[in-house]
Amino acid sequence: MFPLGVGHHEAAWLAEGTDPAGMHGLAHFAGLARIAEAAAFDAVFLADQLSLRDIVEFNPHEKLDPLVVLGALAASTERIGLVGTASTTFAEPYAVARQFASLDHVSGGRAGWNIVTTAEAEASENFGGPDGVTPRRPHEERYARAAEFVEVTRGLWDGWADDALVRDRGTGRYADPARITESRHRGAHFSVRGPLNVPRPPQGHPVLVQAGASEPGLEFAARVAELVFTAQYDHDESLAFTRDLQARAARHGRRPDEVLVLPGLIPVLGATEEEARHRESALHALGGGEHSLGLLSWLLGGVDLRKLPLDAPVPDAILPAEDEVGGQRARFALLVRLARRERLTLRQLLHQIAGGHGHRVIVGTPEQVAADIERWFRSGAADGFNVMPPVLPAGLEEFTEQVVPLLRRAGIFREGYAGTTLREHLGLLRPVRTGELVG
Repeated sequence: MFPLGVGHHEAAWLAEGTDPAGMHGLAHFAGLARIAEAAAFDAVFLADQLSLRDIVEFNPHEKLDPLVVLGALAASTERIGLVGTASTTFAEPYAVARQFASLDHVSGGRAGWNIVTTAEAEASENFGGPDGVTPRRPHEERYARAAEFVEVTRGLWDGWADDALVRDRGTGRYADPARITESRHRGAHFSVRGPLNVPRPPQGHPVLVQAGASEPGLEFAARVAELVFTAQYDHDESLAFTRDLQARAARHGRRPDEVLVLPGLIPVLGATEEEARHRESALHALGGGEHSLGLLSWLLGGVDLRKLPLDAPVPDAILPAEDEVGGQRARFALLVRLARRERLTLRQLLHQIAGGHGHRVIVGTPEQVAADIERWFRSGAADGFNVMPPVLPAGLEEFTEQVVPLLRRAGIFREGYAGTTLREHLGLLRPVRTGELVG
């Protein structure tokens, strides 16, 4: 469950029943997490952003620190996983390893790290040194840094053996120093001695999540990710994406079941399909056009869209080749393909942005949504979904009350938690410490 403000639709904060004034409080996040936990969701997923976009005038864009929120949710929940975002571009491995190891300990083994390589120039301007602004790193360099970052982080988590803490009151011996090792990493981007000052996490490693879908992003995911969050509109394209990722993972010596694919899904429900479409239209009608234009302009590389007719097809001239943009390449490529394939008008493309920011919106009855989820799951196009309710909390309540029972009836979703850790929820093995023998 991916909560964003009071809903993923850009007009959610204007909708009846939402509380934009309360969306920064623990009660907001804890209430949503408890709803998802009662339905036995795998995890709560929190995104992040390291700058404030100038389109905040029309839509909430502020972000609380995910690790702070998830730390509080660890005490407010018991079983649901806690996945938070941290950037490899503007953080340091020791700090991130320590934060997620701490979250894994205080939550009893429920932590996951969503690894991002921050691309925004605005974020770079917030992390400049004393001599000026830190330049935005090229795409390939960001992923090279990320790969080394994860290598260092995993090495720090493995610095402590599982049996390093002796805690023998009879001898007065608390720990075995021989079972704690330094990393002594020296690489192109980082120099880290270690060891971490937090014992090995209960899960061995917190679950590694990643969302990049560019060529460097896919290779990075194939090497390190255990769960891949992706934007996919089309079933066949998602199936091809999943198979490609599995093939890449195999080339890195990994099994297909070590990498799970979860597309984002924005469900708009109604008792009938007509009612669901009316609810979607009502959200679109609430406003936010200026915000949509600003966001789409940003996603399309700064193109000025204000003078274009809203009900004419998006001109090919403003849709450059997919490899001509930095930053969020995969999301840009998806929008380009969608606009060209379906000959969308600018208004239709704006609605796609408003409703899901590039993720798939499904509009229909609970039966239609459940059947669609089952089709994607059984065919192998997805291992699950990151549910992104358009309006909160109502959208989450409707999904858990109306769709989840149908998924259980179809035999594709659990009745309750069988394990206690996020790895157990996802069916992922606990990593063996580097240098240790299995068993």
